[in-house]
Amino acid sequence: MKTKKELNFHSVEIKGPRVLLRPISTDLAEDIFREFTNEITRYMVPASPDDIGQIDSFIARSQNGMDDQDELVLAITRISDGEFLGVCGLHGKTSPDTPELGVWLKKSAHGRGLGREAVYHLAKWAQENILFSYMLYPVDKDNIASRKIAEYLGGDVFREGSRKSLSGRLLNEVVYKITRVK
Repeated sequence: MKTKKELNFHSVEIKGPRVLLRPISTDLAEDIFREFTNEITRYMVPASPDDIGQIDSFIARSQNGMDDQDELVLAITRISDGEFLGVCGLHGKTSPDTPELGVWLKKSAHGRGLGREAVYHLAKWAQENILFSYMLYPVDKDNIASRKIAEYLGGDVFREGSRKSLSGRLLNEVVYKITRVK
C-alpha cells in the first residue's frame, strides 16, 4: 500500500471511544488461538487453528506484511482494561490500490457494536494515511452483522460470488466497495 506520508506500521495505534487498535504481536498468540474458533471462522476464508504454531506463523506473516507495508494487522483491545477482543486488518498485498478490510471478534464481544467501531476507525485512519481508489469489504451473504458494518461505512455491493474456505465450506460472498467513509 502506498502511504500519504512515511509511516511505520508497527507503531500505528488507532483509538475509538471503546477500542484501541494496536499492531498484532506474539504476546497475543494464546488469546488468538483460544478465541479463533470454528464458530468464529464460520463465515471466513481462514480455518480455525489446530495448534498455536499456526497462530505464531500468522503473526509472523502479518508482521512481515507490515514491514513491507502490504498490510496493517491490528489487535482490537478494550480501552478500559486492555482485554483482547479480536483482530482487524487492512490488506493491500494483492491490490494496493484497492485494499481489503477485515475483522473478527471473539464470541463474548459480539453484539455490542465493537466490530463496527474498530472497522470504522481503521477505515478512517486508512482514508487519512493510505493512497487508494477504494476499499473492499468481502463478507458472506449470511453474515448479517458484518454486512451491517460494510453498509454503515457507506459500502455498496460491488460483486457477488462463491469462494471455498480453508475449512471446506462454500462461502456465498458479497464484496462491498467503500469509496469514502463518513
